[in-house]
Amino acid sequence: MFIAMNRFRINRGFEADFERLWRERQSRLAQVPGFVTFRLLKGPEDEETTLYASHTTWASRGHFDAWRESEAFHKAHAQAKAPQGTYAGHPVLELFDVVLEESAAGS
Repeated sequence: MFIAMNRFRINRGFEADFERLWRERQSRLAQVPGFVTFRLLKGPEDEETTLYASHTTWASRGHFDAWRESEAFHKAHAQAKAPQGTYAGHPVLELFDVVLEESAAGS
């Protein structure tokens, strides 16, 4: 398994716009070979920003890399037009190989 996360610092007051951008996007992930799950996570807030992370799980790094080079990737990211002032800096991409996994019994 392989996990890709993008961390976003969103300026306060723009959270609803940012979440709507993700909810209304045309996701094509379910049709992408090797895709497992997607989550948009909302994290801690400070006086200026709210932390978000997009979290995708893939069958392998190779599947993730193939998706990043695909037309589906480019179409999905062309939709990411947020209102001016939404982002407090560039997203931070973090990539992880899963070395240990546990899950609840029966799931």
